[in-house]
Amino acid sequence: MSHVVVVGAGLGGLRTVEFLRAEGFSGRISLVGDEAHEPYDRPPLSKQILAGTWPEERATLHRGELADLNVSLHLARSAISLDDGAVELNDGVRLHYDALVVATGVRPRRLPGQPDHPELHVLRTLDDCRALRCSLSRARSLLVVGAGFIGAEVAATARMAGLGVTMLEALPMPFGRVLGEQMGQLCARLQTDNGVTIRCGVRLTDLVDSDGGIAAQLADGSQVRADCGVVGVGTVVDAGWLAGLGVPTASGLLCDATGLVEGTGNVYGVGDIAAWRHPTFGDRPRIEHWTSATEQAAVVAQRIAGAEITRLADAVPYFWSDQYGLTLQLVGRCDLATSVEVLHDPGAIKGTVAGYFADGALVAVLAFHAPRLLNRYRRLVAAGASEYEVRSAAAELASR
Repeated sequence: MSHVVVVGAGLGGLRTVEFLRAEGFSGRISLVGDEAHEPYDRPPLSKQILAGTWPEERATLHRGELADLNVSLHLARSAISLDDGAVELNDGVRLHYDALVVATGVRPRRLPGQPDHPELHVLRTLDDCRALRCSLSRARSLLVVGAGFIGAEVAATARMAGLGVTMLEALPMPFGRVLGEQMGQLCARLQTDNGVTIRCGVRLTDLVDSDGGIAAQLADGSQVRADCGVVGVGTVVDAGWLAGLGVPTASGLLCDATGLVEGTGNVYGVGDIAAWRHPTFGDRPRIEHWTSATEQAAVVAQRIAGAEITRLADAVPYFWSDQYGLTLQLVGRCDLATSVEVLHDPGAIKGTVAGYFADGALVAVLAFHAPRLLNRYRRLVAAGASEYEVRSAAAELASR
């Protein structure tokens, strides 16, 4: 390998570059990113950066000079096509590669007919965050469309700044599809206990201007108005530039358990766009988690550098969300669960822990600001512990 091209200058792309150098790879590396900013961390965008409690520079991912990595940077450039072993950029540059790492992530899903309005936002990039922060700074109310984790974190940031917040959700319950009914209700309580108005099971028919603000027209004829709004209704894969690979891309890049895109010999997927084959369950989920991108980058770097692969990525995925001073932590795959059981119920949201089971084995654990308990259960998730073993552990932990 004499030249590795990494397309996508977010967490997954930068970590791939860093791990390649750490593994002793001495060849050329080119890093392509469609934003002008140096690689930065995205989780603070909905929290500390949006709230203004962190300066933007604190979210910079690489501690030091990027030049120290001996990498050719192509920032504010995007890949537009791929053919004959080369990536073509929108400025006409062609980068021939021996190995290609695709770490371009995903883009926010937009609602059908979603208008371009100065007070209506999505949140994915630093520029998105700047625009939303500007709107919030002069607003008294916020409309959140979609009760997912991005919407919940933005709602929490806005409420803690004193704004009135209304959240609209098409499904009967926030987070119910992801976390199950009981834990979905608890996540909803975390919002409503802090003053957010949640309207579930509503169908939005239009978003319109309302005296410079934004108004949601609902199918029942009612209208919800706010000074500004944010749409958080999931993400979509944007991989049209990869058509030259001749492999499926609509649902993400289908990769083996070490990140190689199946049907290719030298193309790898890292991060949100990549659907890696799970080492235990054999399926290929796209896991849009911070830790997954880091783990995948390490494996891909080891494979490209010809080093021993020391661990497989995503064996036990990990996700967290900060809301109202509480940290929600999830380990494992709750999408596989057929039943949910509360393992610790302190009578409050804080300290609640739930286990997710499939065929009698623990596949995930969700904890509401209970890191000590979560660390104990993480090992049980990795081991696929039985319901009996999990209940025994819960009883032991409760007795301490």
